[in-house]
Amino acid sequence: MKNITILGSTGSIGTNALEVIRNKNSEFNVIAMSAHYNHKLLMEQIEEFKPTYVSIGTEKGYEEIIKKYPNLEVYVGNEGLKFLGALDETDIVLTAVSGAVGIEATIESIKKGKRIALANKETMVAAGDLINNMLKEYDAEIIPVDSEHSAIYQSLLGGKKNEVNKIIITASGGTFRGKTLEELQDVRVEDALKHPNWSMGRKITIDSSTLCNKGLEVIEAHQLFNVSYDDIEVLVHPQSIIHSMVEFKDMSIIAQLGVPDMKGPIQYAFTYPDRVSNKVLESLNFRTLSNLTFDGVDNEVFKGVEYAYFAGRTGRSMPAVYNAANEIAVDQFINGNIKFLEIYKVIKDTMDNHEVHSVDTLEAVIKADSWARKEATRIIKTYK
Repeated sequence: MKNITILGSTGSIGTNALEVIRNKNSEFNVIAMSAHYNHKLLMEQIEEFKPTYVSIGTEKGYEEIIKKYPNLEVYVGNEGLKFLGALDETDIVLTAVSGAVGIEATIESIKKGKRIALANKETMVAAGDLINNMLKEYDAEIIPVDSEHSAIYQSLLGGKKNEVNKIIITASGGTFRGKTLEELQDVRVEDALKHPNWSMGRKITIDSSTLCNKGLEVIEAHQLFNVSYDDIEVLVHPQSIIHSMVEFKDMSIIAQLGVPDMKGPIQYAFTYPDRVSNKVLESLNFRTLSNLTFDGVDNEVFKGVEYAYFAGRTGRSMPAVYNAANEIAVDQFINGNIKFLEIYKVIKDTMDNHEVHSVDTLEAVIKADSWARKEATRIIKTYK
């Protein structure tokens, strides 16, 4: 039996992971779990999975949990995430928290030589250089959980690293695929949250609609697989059946296909290198697929990918700035303080104002992240 720590158990990835564990209860044991705000759902999860350790992001949640579960070890905030990331008893840490808050917990897991099932894009985007250096130093491994990076990881098993010609990342195109700039001028938050294929959290769904999600995935793919930005292509694939592909030098392409459901990549990260029976997923029925279509990204309208390539190629602290500025912009859009298209403007203006520096330490990563958040917030105030 493998002991699992789930950082972010109440989010979409976390609840899907618990569904996988629920259906394979003889193979996995949830030893620790965390949530940010949703302590009520966390308490329901505690009741079912009976973890030994828990972390919650709010003092209110902390008080309610310790009152109901006086014998449970309960921690708070970022320090709690870091503690859970470093547990000796854990075999696999699923990092499913959203945002840069997941970086420090992941670092603690690396120091303990854990397998990290990584569903937090920001870890590799903002701190990829640091993380890769640490992975070399400690006996730890990262298995990506993002459907696209899991697909690339699986496809790469079909050849050798030096045989790769390029990586092809697929994108659904999000809620507003095919829309013009004029049509996006006054879109509402509730419109942006209507993703056609995937059930995800609010932030990542907005990221999908701007294609900044895909931009983050480009940077993450560069860091995870050590592939040049010139050899990473993004294609819009509305059906979300092919999750990504790898083209090898002999022009053979290996793709990973499946129904659009995160339980597949989650289970794969838990059981790799083995493939075991998955009782919670339907088989992909090719007889019902009328067509699979592909198109390029409309960079004139959806600038998230183009800006990510710029950030990635600039390197050093710029990817962290791209990520943090986007987080602030999305939050401000959700709260009604900026328009949809202004998300791009916030990102570009913040990157334009940034003086690039190295990010070879955690402190340097935090410095870039903190600066970008403050600068993006300042910039947004000038839009009024």
